[in-house]
Amino acid sequence: MNQIVVPEKKLFVLDTNVLMHDPACLFRFQEHDLYIPMIVLEELDHSKKGLSEVARNARQASRFLDELIRHADLSAIRSGIPLSQLEYAGRIDEQCSGRLYFQVRRMDSVLPESLPGDLPDNSILATTLALTREHADLQVVLVSKDINMRIKASVLGIVAEDYHNDQVLDDINLLYSGAQELPLDFWETHGSKMDSWQDHTGRTFYRVAGPLVRDWHTHQFLYIPNDSGFEAIVRSRDNGAAVIELARDFRTPQHAVWGIQARNREQNFAFNMLLDPDIDFVTLLGTAGTGKTLLALAAGLALALEAKLFREIIMTRETVPLGEDIGFLPGTEEEKMTPWMGALLDNLELLSNHENGSSSSWERQAANQLLMNRVKVRSLNFMRGRTFLNRYIILDEAQNLTSKQMKTLITRAGPGSKIVCLGNIAQIDTPYLTGTTSGLTYAVDRFKNWPHAAHITLRRGERSRLADFAADAL
Repeated sequence: MNQIVVPEKKLFVLDTNVLMHDPACLFRFQEHDLYIPMIVLEELDHSKKGLSEVARNARQASRFLDELIRHADLSAIRSGIPLSQLEYAGRIDEQCSGRLYFQVRRMDSVLPESLPGDLPDNSILATTLALTREHADLQVVLVSKDINMRIKASVLGIVAEDYHNDQVLDDINLLYSGAQELPLDFWETHGSKMDSWQDHTGRTFYRVAGPLVRDWHTHQFLYIPNDSGFEAIVRSRDNGAAVIELARDFRTPQHAVWGIQARNREQNFAFNMLLDPDIDFVTLLGTAGTGKTLLALAAGLALALEAKLFREIIMTRETVPLGEDIGFLPGTEEEKMTPWMGALLDNLELLSNHENGSSSSWERQAANQLLMNRVKVRSLNFMRGRTFLNRYIILDEAQNLTSKQMKTLITRAGPGSKIVCLGNIAQIDTPYLTGTTSGLTYAVDRFKNWPHAAHITLRRGERSRLADFAADAL
């Protein structure tokens, strides 16, 4: 009979940045105990003012702590407050059986002279070091999102870990790509019971069954890498069978979208989902030069101005530093956002010239003015509380959002709206975010099974031979 191994109980010391990154971290440590140094409460107090996401999280963390204290017997605070007393999301997590301890006395520990104790980080290190020596029979672990803090802790012999609970994947290379290469013998293994038909618009569908079907996702793109040129989209999947549709080809001049042709397979897939009115949420990943912004804008102009499906296009992005007020820039909200929106505006100018290349100067100016009246630039800082009806929303640099910020944006979409998120996981500029914790990664993973969402990762750069060589060689 196998013996059940009971995990060793630990004492986790929380750095301030963990609480400000995820106020609900108090509920993530199951049977383990938590310890909050007094300097952490001081830092939460200093960070609570303002409208930034960090300030909101600091206030929420303080509310959680306040509720725990209000439900606790004050005489028992020194012996730890049961975390199971606090409801989160309307329920009590029975697995959250640990206790929360606050620092209630000065804890002296000798730090190297190069680490003065009056700095907040070093004060937390000193407290953790003292706890480690006081509780030799208990594993004390410092949890911090700050890599330099973890390095200093390791130098002092303190066990330190990153906060992993918000990590969507163990390895960013496991992120869903949105496309799957089919084997060359696909039709031999999956075509024996195949049905095919066309609808009234001329679109071609196949119903296939076989071992590969169970791993497919709705709106996933399939292709066979041979001369057949087979490219298809998974439209539905049930009972071990899937309905797939032949993808439209946007690589020819007669099928160009606002003057733009797809230059490779992934761009063609992107146009298929961007122009699909049944898809409400699209995510495009790719390095610089893969065409994310250009494709999203071209499709938006076609849907808003030609198909009349949307009232206007809204372009936005996070202004890094995260949550920074844009009030110091002159002008209106749109004028203040202009320095941040250079990539989008450059592509908009390119699309305008494509559409009116042979027109006179006056006609081009009039067309540009018409486009700008239908394309609005907005700041993410002021999205909270708004609802967008019949809008085509482009979110650039989405890799810099946290999962909570991504949720805040997506829930702004009203009836008839479509959101397109663009980003490059390799270029995250936000402190404490990584490829596995980015809000863009979170959205790709959570929406991959929703029948009104689609994702594709763009692989090839299409800017110029100079840009392509620089991307590979530098």
